[in-house]
Amino acid sequence: MISRPHLVIVGGFLGAGKTTLILAAARLLAERGLRSAIILNDQSDTLVDTELALAGGFEAGEVTGGCFCCRFSELIRIAEQLREHSPHVIFAEPVGSCTDLSATILHPIQDAYQQSFQLVALTVLVDPARAADLQNPDVAFLFHKQLEEADVVCFTKSDLYPNPSSLPLARTRQLSAKTGQGISAWLDEIMSGSLPLSGATLDIDYKRYAQAEAALAWLNADVHIECDPPRSPAMLLGPLLDELDRALTQHGISIVHLKALDQTETGTLKAAICTNGSEPAVEGALDASPATHHHLLLNLRAASDPAPVQAIVARAVANLQGTASGLRLRCFSPAPPKPERRYRPGSERIP
Repeated sequence: MISRPHLVIVGGFLGAGKTTLILAAARLLAERGLRSAIILNDQSDTLVDTELALAGGFEAGEVTGGCFCCRFSELIRIAEQLREHSPHVIFAEPVGSCTDLSATILHPIQDAYQQSFQLVALTVLVDPARAADLQNPDVAFLFHKQLEEADVVCFTKSDLYPNPSSLPLARTRQLSAKTGQGISAWLDEIMSGSLPLSGATLDIDYKRYAQAEAALAWLNADVHIECDPPRSPAMLLGPLLDELDRALTQHGISIVHLKALDQTETGTLKAAICTNGSEPAVEGALDASPATHHHLLLNLRAASDPAPVQAIVARAVANLQGTASGLRLRCFSPAPPKPERRYRPGSERIP
């Protein structure tokens, strides 16, 4: 067992590209002969990103039913479990609406688990398109709070946005998981310790924080589709995302992040959009052959009450060209965050 693997926490708002960057970084580390493990996090279960990480051949675990701060003990349990596989690096991706990471995760780990993990500087990712369009006040609140506690901010998708909007930040980088731009330098910097973990804590209004998270509908779905004649993953996911985009837009519902994963015997494909009307970003087997059996996972975050979002998704799944079975669908608004532990400068920790 590696006694103290690096623990790399990568935050950022929904759709910033956290999983995509982590997978690209893990592949780069593998080329260097270093093993990686990945912890995913969500308010619910049935996670697209966990399945994508496992399909990529990485050891992966997940913390579900709440953000890392509210499920801190579970985060540590999963991290210790993954440590048994002797990774050199454990990447941890918090829920995209989560903030106050320094006080509720970093400080508690530094306090009680320094012998198990080497914490590195907190990275927060920014989607340049999101930074340029923060009209929703709840999204803006969460977005800016995440930036306040970052040790380093990385603008993602630099292949699409080479000149991102300027933000009043001291340390910024540009990365592209698609081209690899900046990833090696970012890894070298955070793992060398040249970029210190500041441990800056937020002055955050938890009532406002809860209000911002509760403004989002959180939907996870899991369904099996039998296609006759067989269809490729691209031919299944493309029309599904188009239909969801059209229906949500028609109902005046803003997409915050929509991602779907189709697993077949011919390949696995993920498609995602971060705003209404945007072109899907795809990962995986875009050229996979037609298949009969499809296992479809869907994660949707939208600025809406849960009920209309659930109805739209259920209708879109029913309209797929195939026979659906075993549908599991859950849609809700997140409960108010209640951290297990929260460090307060100059005072005792609160359990």
